[in-house]
Amino acid sequence: MWTRRIARRVLVLGVFENLLIMLAVLASVWLRLGSEGWLAFTVEGGYFKTWLIATVVQLCLYFADLYDSRTYAEPRELFIRLVQGLGAASFCLAVLYFWLPALEIGRGVFLIAAVLIVIIVSGWRFAERFVRGRTSRERLLLVGTGPQAIALARELYARRVELSVDIIGFIDADAGKVGDPVTPGVIGTIDDIPTIVTERQVSRVIVSLADARGKLPMDRLLQMKLAGVQFDHLASVYEEYTGKIAIENLRPSWFVFSSGFHKTEWLLALKRLFDVLAAGTGLIIGAPIMLLVAAAVKYTSEGPILYHQTRVGQHGRHFVVHKFRSMRTDAEAKTGAVWASKTDSRVTPIGRFLRKTRLDEMPQLWNVLVGEMSLVGPRPERPEFVASLTKQIPFYGERHVVKPGVTGWAQVSYAYGASVEDSLEKLQYDLFYAKNLTLPFDLLIVFQTVKTVLLRRGAS
Repeated sequence: MWTRRIARRVLVLGVFENLLIMLAVLASVWLRLGSEGWLAFTVEGGYFKTWLIATVVQLCLYFADLYDSRTYAEPRELFIRLVQGLGAASFCLAVLYFWLPALEIGRGVFLIAAVLIVIIVSGWRFAERFVRGRTSRERLLLVGTGPQAIALARELYARRVELSVDIIGFIDADAGKVGDPVTPGVIGTIDDIPTIVTERQVSRVIVSLADARGKLPMDRLLQMKLAGVQFDHLASVYEEYTGKIAIENLRPSWFVFSSGFHKTEWLLALKRLFDVLAAGTGLIIGAPIMLLVAAAVKYTSEGPILYHQTRVGQHGRHFVVHKFRSMRTDAEAKTGAVWASKTDSRVTPIGRFLRKTRLDEMPQLWNVLVGEMSLVGPRPERPEFVASLTKQIPFYGERHVVKPGVTGWAQVSYAYGASVEDSLEKLQYDLFYAKNLTLPFDLLIVFQTVKTVLLRRGAS
């Protein structure tokens, strides 16, 4: 998952770590080549070569999940991922030096650098984690014990180290609920808020709007606000920390008055230019791969190579999406439109591979080129599903304010979607994307998609 708060931390971490890796490489050059070799190194573009090594190493560390602190907690896990990343970097640099030998920094330098990088990066990572875990953390007090408030608390608690937050406890208007075992516990009533804020050094008091309607004395909360207590909506904090919008806690007024959902003509023009360039380049470069995929589909199962299906696009307009066929031709002959599942028996053997690698979606680049889709956006759904989900899920139709995409924030953030519950979860990511749409956000999603495909974490 990604939020601006996490993005800032990862950016700082990445820049500082890039400098550390470059220092490790420079130290290796001095140790391996000595003072005379150092002079030759500086004259022959050594600093650029050093930066190139650091960049390749960091890319490999990224693909080893070393920029997602949720994936490792123990020194052993960090060491294993570092070795995996450096092994991949060694291979990438070997290929690069084979084709462009002028970029090689010096024989044996990278081996010394790899040892130094493991020592420096692992030491720095755990030092940073130790300091962050004991320095200022945002302390949150939640008002309301509804399902969304509890869901937020559980999610924040699970990621408390990564997000640097502490959940102090819950507040409920009903004094009889004080002491209820709702992690981390109901610790007071509305009147107790000022005392708890002072005694427990609370940073922010988070109010669940669903609990506030008709249950909480808003005039009392207003008095506290004017006295200096900082209040925030649960929906806004949920969005800030999780990268998704809590649908079940919202009213239309939140959309009207919240920031975001602002798309300038320049932004839309740049996004369209990016789509055209990416789709055109992808179709040209990917043509040989598409020919191989077409042959594989043709010779492994009966039926057409391409699959054409009506989907719902921007503003509810229908269009025909094009994909390489991954199912049997009679897949829905008896059932009609049904959800695809992760272990769908209707999928052909080659189709399962195509879905996992997302090669089946390459023909959608044509949809992007002609303007029916964007490279990044919500996944386009079938009209039958949209009609049903619009009735069952509030604000489902709002995902159509932007063009559907080949990939999207929901696709890289949520593993699979094959039910109403999954559609609700993915909608929360789709609305976050629509609210925070920017070109850098699109680039990040494309980068995450490449990582998802290469690591065989295909999403629906």
